[in-house]
Amino acid sequence: MIRLPAIAGLSVLALVLAGAPFLAESAPPATYTNPLLPSGPDPWVTRDGDTYYYMHTLGNRLAIWKTKNLADLAHAPETIVWTPPRTGPNAQSIWAPELHRINDKWYIYYSAAAAGHDDDAHRGVFVLENASADPTTGAWIDKGQINTAHTGIDGTTFEYNGQRYFVYSPYVGPDSVLNIAHMANPWTLDSAETTLAHPGLPWERQGGRQILEGPEFLKGPNGDLFLTYSASACWSDDYALGLLSAPAGSNPLDAGAWTKSPKPVLAKSVESSVYATGHNGFFTSPDGRTNWIIYHANSGPDMKCTPARAPHIQPFTFGADGKPVFGAPVKEGVALPAPE
Repeated sequence: MIRLPAIAGLSVLALVLAGAPFLAESAPPATYTNPLLPSGPDPWVTRDGDTYYYMHTLGNRLAIWKTKNLADLAHAPETIVWTPPRTGPNAQSIWAPELHRINDKWYIYYSAAAAGHDDDAHRGVFVLENASADPTTGAWIDKGQINTAHTGIDGTTFEYNGQRYFVYSPYVGPDSVLNIAHMANPWTLDSAETTLAHPGLPWERQGGRQILEGPEFLKGPNGDLFLTYSASACWSDDYALGLLSAPAGSNPLDAGAWTKSPKPVLAKSVESSVYATGHNGFFTSPDGRTNWIIYHANSGPDMKCTPARAPHIQPFTFGADGKPVFGAPVKEGVALPAPE
């Protein structure tokens, strides 16, 4: 309740009825608590102007949530934009969708498996295109499967120095690694693939699998290139984020330009009861001044790799060395200022 000063009399009342600006500015800022939703594996946020578009793995469809208040994502409408065919190479296990705005069109990159073959040998990354201004409207056109050299998952794309690149997690022997290639257009590779990283560190080999997946590009304030990735099996409590770094001006296809951080840059917090932190994305607030990371996590140990993995967001900064500083995962239920 807003208490009005007694001396104001009818003048204040008139301002209230007119929607006086000083009263609106005195309202407390919106807050949010993690998780944003009770379920949301592989979450993704894209901002266009003052509108946020959100996606996560649903398994049997692709849907977009649209909202101007990310703190109120739970009340945003869900629009199903695509369902898989009953047959073909992208018929099931629809995972890890990413929504990108490229050359005034929208693109969704997603992982899928072939009908009758829900296994690693039959997974790939596929692309949809939409020319509408609003990705929750209009027609999505199937642009087919990315012509990768290996089967794999978790495709993402980024632009650097006027060139477009594609990074994904291919299956190479017993490992899932990170490969990069140049793109001729948003759905076609036109170069050989370069392997940027293997799961060689102990913390990248937890849960019985040797996995690097979920790569995401981030450009630093000094022009440095960063790729985060998720390491270890998603059913392990120690599923965590790693970081590759390359100096400004580097050729992204040059594996020698990239350096791997020896330790995770975002990992579980027993104190905060946040486990299996992984599969992240990045976005900025509408004013462009605050950087945010979104990732999924479990709210307790031994919760494995299920739909209970829920979306968390928190702001991050860059250190004096220009590298991102994500800090520890924020405890669930703690109120924080919402993106604005």
